[in-house]
Amino acid sequence: MIAKLSRIWQTVNASYWFYPALFSVGALLLALFTITLDRGGYTAWMNDIDWLQSARPSGASNMLSVIAGSTIGVAATVFSITIAAVAYASGNYGPRLLTNFMENRGNQLSLATFIATFVYAITVLRVVRKPDEAPVFFQHSTTPGFVPQLSLLLAFAFMGLSVMVLVYFLNHIPSSIRINTVLEQIGQRLLRDIGTTFPDPDRGAVVLDEPGGRAVRADGVGYVQHIDFDRLRRIANTVGGRLQLGVRTGDFLHDGLPLAYWQDDDSIDDLRDKEIRECFVLAGLRTPAQDLHFLIDELVEIGLRALSPGINDPFTAISALHWLGAATAELGRRDLSRKVDNLVDKDIEEDRLQLLDDDFRHFVQRGLGSMRSAVATSPNAALVAFSVIHGAAEVIDDASRHHTLMQEGEQLIEQARIALDGPDLAMVEARYQSFHDKMVQIA
Repeated sequence: MIAKLSRIWQTVNASYWFYPALFSVGALLLALFTITLDRGGYTAWMNDIDWLQSARPSGASNMLSVIAGSTIGVAATVFSITIAAVAYASGNYGPRLLTNFMENRGNQLSLATFIATFVYAITVLRVVRKPDEAPVFFQHSTTPGFVPQLSLLLAFAFMGLSVMVLVYFLNHIPSSIRINTVLEQIGQRLLRDIGTTFPDPDRGAVVLDEPGGRAVRADGVGYVQHIDFDRLRRIANTVGGRLQLGVRTGDFLHDGLPLAYWQDDDSIDDLRDKEIRECFVLAGLRTPAQDLHFLIDELVEIGLRALSPGINDPFTAISALHWLGAATAELGRRDLSRKVDNLVDKDIEEDRLQLLDDDFRHFVQRGLGSMRSAVATSPNAALVAFSVIHGAAEVIDDASRHHTLMQEGEQLIEQARIALDGPDLAMVEARYQSFHDKMVQIA
């Protein structure tokens, strides 16, 4: 259940309908409440405020009509601009970035504000009554006409808020699609998620056990979008068996592939296997939730696109390398044995759930290694890559991880010798020699 709710929340979080719908319902309820106050005479105190002049029915109708018409028009324009910006960003930076822009709170709340203002204004407009119009639902009323003064004042305030949101939106859209802003958002989230996933400092090499035992196999197709680790732990503790995961979030599965393995008990019934399958949410796309590889892949994709012959933008690739270097350094300082909050109960001696771990070499290959071939074709990017690798090594104390980074530098120069020649190669060779000397000193 928790896994399914998490998937629903991720879908809602990356939609343009949830906040507009929520704000619209709130605006409707607020309008009905303020109209009730106006109709019940609870706003008579407003007549004692000298600078607050009461509106007449014609003026109130005109103002509410203008507010409603203009805000729904602006909402349509805002939606069009947002879709154009999303299409531009996903087309130039990569389709996997579409989720990042769909989750952007600035876009969602801007659209929601305009639609909520429209709903509020149109709801208040329907109760404005001229002196010659008889009330429909309150036949006993003897008041000539009806103008909800408090409701009108709030509509005017919402109009002012909408203007401020529009100014914010016009600044937010161009700044949000700047490549440096996009890279910063991905990089900062990656660093935060590394700290959350691997909270402990480095304790040595990660033991990579090959999963084995009786397999619990998938009965669906798609990417592993969410894993309910807490429920998996409870199942293993309840039956007294050892459960080892065979996949991680972001892996692609189809029918028959193993999800997990019962390591020491082949007699556990199939009902438990069904419960285990329910802990894995499969979907047609990957998301950043629980998936560090997805964020690393986004940085790599931006860097590879920037270095492609059709674009040839080494400076964007250099920015991607900087963020990958920061992530590599952060990973190098941490214990990469995966931990989950509340994974071990206080009343049990050991945890019966074993996650699928990756070592430091795997993450280096996934990030810097995936960009190596493209970086080697660009002298500027290759020069920066050596500085990035050396910078990561400087803050890492583990000798084996130093060796991994040294190997990455050696593989980069080997690739550059194939891709470059002449003065470009000589310049990169000189930088590699400096890199090699510094790495030897660190070791």
